[in-house]
Amino acid sequence: MSTKHHTALGEIPVVPKTPEEWQVSDLLKQYGCGPIPFYGSENAFYERHLVFDRVIDPKVATARERLEAFCHSIRDVLAQRWVLTRNTYNQANPKRIYYLSMEFLIGRSLTNNVTNLLLSPIVQLAAKEKGIDWLDLIEEEPDAGLGNGGLGRLAACFLDSMATMQLPATGYGLRYEYGMFKQSIVNGWQKENPDNWIRSGDTWEVARPTEMVEVQLGCSFRLIGGAFQILRGQPSKLIGIPYDRPVVGYGGKTINTLRLWAAAAPNYFDFQEFGTGDFVGALGETLEAESLTRVLYPDDSTTIGQGLRFIQEYFLVACSLADIVRRFRRLKNDWENFPEKAAIQLNDTHPSLAVAELMRILVDEARLGWDSAWDLTKKTLAYTNHTLLPEALEKWPIELFETLIPRHLEIIYEVNRRLLDEVRVRFPGENERVARMSLVEEGGERKIRMAHLAIVGSHSTNGVAAVHSKLLRTTTVKDFAEMYPERFNNKTNGVTPRRWLLQANPKLASAITDAIGERWITDLSELTGLKPLAGDANARAAFLSAKREAKVQFANWLKTQSGQEVDPDTVFDCQIKRIHEYKRQLLNALRIVVVYNRLRTNPNLEMAPRTFFFAGKAAPAYRLAKLIIKFINNLAATIEGDSEIRRKIRVIFLPEYNVSLAERLIPASDVSNQISTAGYEASGTSNMKFMMNGALTVGTRDGATIEMAEEAGEENVFLFGLTVDQVENSRDWYNPFWHYENEPETRAALDLIFSDHFSHNEPGVFAPLRDTLLTSGDHYMHLADLTSYCLAQDAVGKLYANPAEWAGKAILNIASSGKFSSDRTIAEYNRDIWKAEPCPIP
Repeated sequence: MSTKHHTALGEIPVVPKTPEEWQVSDLLKQYGCGPIPFYGSENAFYERHLVFDRVIDPKVATARERLEAFCHSIRDVLAQRWVLTRNTYNQANPKRIYYLSMEFLIGRSLTNNVTNLLLSPIVQLAAKEKGIDWLDLIEEEPDAGLGNGGLGRLAACFLDSMATMQLPATGYGLRYEYGMFKQSIVNGWQKENPDNWIRSGDTWEVARPTEMVEVQLGCSFRLIGGAFQILRGQPSKLIGIPYDRPVVGYGGKTINTLRLWAAAAPNYFDFQEFGTGDFVGALGETLEAESLTRVLYPDDSTTIGQGLRFIQEYFLVACSLADIVRRFRRLKNDWENFPEKAAIQLNDTHPSLAVAELMRILVDEARLGWDSAWDLTKKTLAYTNHTLLPEALEKWPIELFETLIPRHLEIIYEVNRRLLDEVRVRFPGENERVARMSLVEEGGERKIRMAHLAIVGSHSTNGVAAVHSKLLRTTTVKDFAEMYPERFNNKTNGVTPRRWLLQANPKLASAITDAIGERWITDLSELTGLKPLAGDANARAAFLSAKREAKVQFANWLKTQSGQEVDPDTVFDCQIKRIHEYKRQLLNALRIVVVYNRLRTNPNLEMAPRTFFFAGKAAPAYRLAKLIIKFINNLAATIEGDSEIRRKIRVIFLPEYNVSLAERLIPASDVSNQISTAGYEASGTSNMKFMMNGALTVGTRDGATIEMAEEAGEENVFLFGLTVDQVENSRDWYNPFWHYENEPETRAALDLIFSDHFSHNEPGVFAPLRDTLLTSGDHYMHLADLTSYCLAQDAVGKLYANPAEWAGKAILNIASSGKFSSDRTIAEYNRDIWKAEPCPIP
């Protein structure tokens, strides 16, 4: 029996493929684990947790209790490797990578940890032996509500890659009790419900109260009349309690840590107030503190919401830097070596306060001179920009700084004074440039520009796709790129193939391994070995079989979960992402209306039947995005009510889009819609997941889709629409009415919508769409791209009619997806920015 295979990482234990070939105890030894006590038979290793942790008879355990027992059993396997990883880092004292992010959209952990530990056959057999449905069991685990979309999912992929590549790394985030919200659909409208994902506890986290930190604030809070009031000039402090989650590298060699901070008050309650009957007042300080990390993305449309979000960002930075510095000093390092021992990556502008906080630590606590402190700060920090949208580049009112962290405002003012002096020397007489580059935005309410602070206070600023990085340098922060050209670079995003192919699509993964071996799991560039097979009949058949199985599995799951039935023999045509005007779900819906009109005119139109899937959440205060969801659902209902048209097209809006849903739908998808207005999508990562699972892309020349087309060849994707330059150059003269007046299908689609055809019972409900598309100038150029989009989709339909040719192009896309592994992205970050060495665990 072979117990190891070879990868770029060296030897990794392999789980034997048949039950007769393994014993649990033998496998555990491969991971360096000591003896683990079992309850009952060796193959019932999870039962001991039911008995000794929950004190219940395994025969009467609930589904949730069985889930917890399985999770704790897997944690038993990884625990000693986790301890060994921590000890190895402490002894070796390597340069460490610290990844600060307000989001980590990690999804479910059980299947991911089982996959990366190579334990799938064991746990599935153990479940089968006890009559437990493994698929039902994993449905019991909630998606961790620690993120919202691509930003958080990217962070999770990066942690996976760093652990797999044996880099000494720690992720830092916040332990939100509630995710963004749970989404349901009522009468077509999005309804937001609380997402208390941690209500039943989290089986993976380990609380570390002995490593808590204190965070100082310049004011206090008081609960009066059911509302919190700010008491200015009365300093207070919060306690940050760390909760650690394991990050399992593939093969189980390295177990890194994601450390999440929860807020608490220094004192539990005011006993004197409690004793006099003021129960709520006595708990006010505790309620205020615990509220800080209660919700991901509080509503920042109010002053109170803005203040909470601001404190969240500072709390993350203050806790994380205190922890980093404490670890650095505990290992007897000198301050001058701080950048040689710590590389801190700021994931977007949210942790930008790290610049001021690190300066405060170095100047006020370490007593270093300003110049030395500033040099260390810049060498330690690096910043990733994720957006070109001005509204997403954070700016915080100076009043918040004055109230909450006045010392940091003093530091920022000094940084700004020195910056502007430098600008005046470099660019004499350019007062407008000075104003543009200032960290302080003047006029109206004065604000601090957080992206400017991050760029000035770091040694690296990177975009996340080639076109995004170019626009960042030439448009968004052009002045800074001219001032510090050496600081700007590109790091195209990537996704982990372990979760998004090996785990999510086992039949396709198995077919790939049978064809080219298993090295692709840790070196996705190996997928190029599939290119010669794109014309092979057997390879094409294997792909079509894997795709068919994924579609059937998704259809069965959907029926079980929601009662909705979909036909796996239709084209699965998908757009799944956050609902936003620039992502243009509305363009997709308009295209469907065009097809609907064609079928009304000619019910016998030759076309492959399609099921159009949408999924994504709209921000609660984003009214137009919520109206787009309403329109998609009304469109779906209208089609559903027409038995003739329903045979050819159907529209399905899947509520509560999350990682687990994506893991099921992406492998089943035939068509991936990546249709943002050119120049607005920084990168995208769902596009990469679709590509490596064999979906063909219909997309604009935007974000990483451009690079995907370069890798696969434009003949193997369906590009359409205006380019970045065309969008920008047509701003002054673009008139959406031209398309309405000169394109018959465009006009017919809009007339149908605005005649209340899709809203008989709610006349006028979609009038704001008319305003968006026509009256207000169609800022995101839906109508400019609609005809081109329809032509691209027509080409998709023609290709799908030839399954062999379709399969060949899909295989070429899979073979060309190697660049979009997060392993490659992390290797580039480390080579160009962090410069840390792998630290193998013995």
